[in-house]
Amino acid sequence: MNAPQPFGKTKDGETVSRVTISGGGLTAKVLNWGAVVQDLRLEGHDHALVLGFDSFDHYLTHSPYFGATPGRSSNRIANGRFSIDGKEYQVDCNEKGITNLHGGSDGIGVSMWEFEEVADDRVTLKIVDKDGRGGFPGNCTIRAHFHLKPGGVFSVVYESTTDQPTIANICNHTYFNLGNGTDTLDHELMIAADHYLPVDERQIPTGEIRPVDGTAFDFRKAKPMRQRDADGKQALFDHNFCFSPERTEKRPVIHVHAPSSGVTLDVLTTEPGVQFYAAFKLDETPEGLNGFTYGPFAGFCLETQVWPDAVNHKGFPNAILRPGETLRQETDYVFRKG
Repeated sequence: MNAPQPFGKTKDGETVSRVTISGGGLTAKVLNWGAVVQDLRLEGHDHALVLGFDSFDHYLTHSPYFGATPGRSSNRIANGRFSIDGKEYQVDCNEKGITNLHGGSDGIGVSMWEFEEVADDRVTLKIVDKDGRGGFPGNCTIRAHFHLKPGGVFSVVYESTTDQPTIANICNHTYFNLGNGTDTLDHELMIAADHYLPVDERQIPTGEIRPVDGTAFDFRKAKPMRQRDADGKQALFDHNFCFSPERTEKRPVIHVHAPSSGVTLDVLTTEPGVQFYAAFKLDETPEGLNGFTYGPFAGFCLETQVWPDAVNHKGFPNAILRPGETLRQETDYVFRKG
């Protein structure tokens, strides 16, 4: 029996548990706090593929959503305000008091989930995000399905339902590092996106859908993440890249290669966009997996999702979930070595 094991306690004294699943050459460890992917390993590669901690206390004090499942609305909502069917809503502005980030200070990425199903190669977690929590309308039931499949496939599927019209946009906030513990700026990245979303000083999209052509954001052909901006400094990537105007059938959109290790990552997703975050805001952390501390550029996030602040922009993908609908967001992270 693949039973959950104690991993730590929350500030309220609740026991956080961890399960270990294996399959397809991968081994993953998942917490029922934040539906966090705490560790991920590939056979034949000595280092963890993700950033994380072996001590749960460090997640409470030093984790910028390492491996978490944020929501109910991942990414940012300008001024924490939006309207649905003419009704205005104000949600928690947990980022500098001016934006809602990842569902707010009490979002699902920092909350207790329940293990609904545990098997050798997969786990399903469930949470009911209550009506009014953080200001969001409706009781929203969210399931996270993690499944390790043959061929190095880490399958992530989120399913959400609601009893009132609401915003729903769930993502996986794992920080990847495919190398040998150094920063990831020499990782070679391909993103099959012709456009990206420029942002203002709050990191909110301006509304423009800008071509990547001729910019540091042009990753249509693989190139290192070490790219210079117009001022000759390292480009600070924390932007949405646009794949499609709405959700589609799952298709390949991203390829990453770490020259130092030979490990590659391919990403296939149903989602209309990806937030590529190069983790330039990371501060020095306590010791993480493999004994490393994490500083700027120690990892990178590929958050497949609806475009940020979509509810407030005409022409952006739909971010509203209604009763009777099931929002199903699917992403495969496929790892290989050599």
